[in-house]
Amino acid sequence: MAYEDAIAGLSKLLSEKADLEGVAAAKIKQITAELEKAGSNQFDPVEKIKTGFVHFKTEKFEKDVELYGKLATGQSPKFMVFACSDSRVCPSHILNFQPGEAFVVRNIANMVPPFDLTKYSGVGAAIEYAVLHLKVENIVVIGHSCCGGIKGLMSIPDDGTTASDFIENWVKICAPAKTKVKSAHKDLSFADQCSNLEKEAVNVSLGNLLTYPFVREAVVNNTLSLKGGHYDFVNGGFQLWDLDFNISPNLSV
Repeated sequence: MAYEDAIAGLSKLLSEKADLEGVAAAKIKQITAELEKAGSNQFDPVEKIKTGFVHFKTEKFEKDVELYGKLATGQSPKFMVFACSDSRVCPSHILNFQPGEAFVVRNIANMVPPFDLTKYSGVGAAIEYAVLHLKVENIVVIGHSCCGGIKGLMSIPDDGTTASDFIENWVKICAPAKTKVKSAHKDLSFADQCSNLEKEAVNVSLGNLLTYPFVREAVVNNTLSLKGGHYDFVNGGFQLWDLDFNISPNLSV
C-alpha cells in the first residue's frame, strides 16, 4: 500500500541520515507517525463484514434460536415493501421489521413499474411471488426525503433527453407524477417541488401496482391492501396513507 511504502522510505531516511538537523528529523518523525495513524484507520471491507456477521450471530441469531429455527422451514411475511436503495433508508431499520416479516424490493427511488412481461420482469417476478405464493396482506411503497432518484426525475429536460445509461430511463416510470407536480406547484422552488414529487411518485407506483392482474384481483377481494409511505430522515418523521382507487370487480357480459 502507498502509505506503507512512504513509512518505509521515511524510516530508511532517518536511519541513513543520522546527521539530519534536529528540526528536519523531528518533522520526518511527525510525518511517519501521522502516516502510521492513517494506515491504522484504513477501512477494511472484509473485516467489516466479518465483525458484522459475528455481531449478528452472537447478539441475534444465537439469542433467538426459536425464531431462526422457524424461519429455516419457510417464510410467511405480512408485508411486501418497496423502498429506495439509498443507504440511509433501510425499511427494516426504520420500521423495526424482524426477519420473516417483510418481503423487500429496493431500487432507485422506490418505484413500481407498470405490468410488462419483458421490460420489468424482475420486479414483476417479485410482486407475483409475494402476492400469489407468499400471500402478503399489505404492499407498502415508501418514499423518502432528499431522494436523488426523484431529483434526477425532476431534472430531466422537457425534451426528454437523458445523460445516463439507466437511471433516467428508470425514473421516467413516475413521469406522470412529475407532470402533476410541475402543474400544481409551478411556483415552488425546485427543492420543494422535489419534496412533493417524493410523495406523488409513490402514488403513481401504487397505481402501477393495479396494472398487475393478480394484485388488482387481491385488492378487489380485500385480501390485499396498498399503502403509501414517506420517511423524512431530516426531521425524523414518517407518514402512511391509503388511496381510495374506487375499484370494482370486472363485469362479465
